[in-house]
Amino acid sequence: MAKSNLSLIFLLVVVVIFAVSAYGIDDKCAACNAIAEELERGLLNEKPRNHLDMRHRLDSKGQREGKLIDYRVSELRVVELLDGLCEKMQDYTLEKVDSSRRVWVKVNNWDNLRTDKQEARAYAKDISTFCGRLLEATEDQLSESIKKGFVKVGEVRKVLCHDLGRYCSQTREKNRFSDNQKAIDDEDTSDGEL
Repeated sequence: MAKSNLSLIFLLVVVVIFAVSAYGIDDKCAACNAIAEELERGLLNEKPRNHLDMRHRLDSKGQREGKLIDYRVSELRVVELLDGLCEKMQDYTLEKVDSSRRVWVKVNNWDNLRTDKQEARAYAKDISTFCGRLLEATEDQLSESIKKGFVKVGEVRKVLCHDLGRYCSQTREKNRFSDNQKAIDDEDTSDGEL
């Protein structure tokens, strides 16, 4: 009897831990914006690519058969942009701006982090998990949006967080973005490092 009660308690604790970690992101709009920022960084770092030549076969006259696909609308581009995105989110953590606000920031050097590293790593894992769920839920629509040219530099946040993920409302987002930009501007004027 005691073993079954202990097993039941252990099982309950495990379920609660997984439930808390699955819903660990309090501000899903801010987390989505951080993911959109990283995707936008990927768009900015894209190198110009030639069309994909899928003409590998020769017809009876010796002419090449097949398609020439524009890289900008190819599945390869989508894969290269989205592959590894959630792993890159493990470089993000929540930074306390003031007593009531936190913002997602990219950590360049975890050794120079001035906050609790264990807690910061837990936040990094949370946003990476959230990223995986977000991409799983929106992957088909996001892929089509990228291929159709709807996802452009400066508009990733709108497409991913407003239109597809629906985590942000227009008015709430404007206020949060200006607050986050102010926090970033304030951080840029300080000479300290994370």
